[in-house]
Order: sequence, then C-alpha cells, then structure tokens
Amino acid sequence: MKVRKLVTTCENGDCPTLYATDRGTLLVQGEVPADHGLQIPGHENLVEIPIELIRKAIRDQLI
Repeated sequence: MKVRKLVTTCENGDCPTLYATDRGTLLVQGEVPADHGLQIPGHENLVEIPIELIRKAIRDQLI
C-alpha cells in the first residue's frame, strides 16, 4: 500500500494525521480512546482526532 500524508496538526510525526492510500481509502492517526462504551468488532478499532484536522483538510481542498 502506498500512503501519502494529507494533513496533520503538527510536523513532528506524532500528532493526529490524515493520510490517503493508493486504494482510494483514508488512514487516520490519532489517540485510541478507552472509555467510549461502544461494541467494536475485533478486526476494527477507533481513533480519536480533533475536528480541526478534518476542517483543515477540507479548507485545503485535500478531501
């Protein structure tokens, strides 16, 4: 899989980030919340990102 960084909240690599893949999908880097109370299938997970990350991606016309 080829991955391209779209937008991030910082430049040092350990902040919430949105990536595009050559599969036509998005990858999201963020915190794994533990207190959500949801039932998530074993093959999936949740990540939490700031809404500003999505706003920035839209503003920059990346998605």
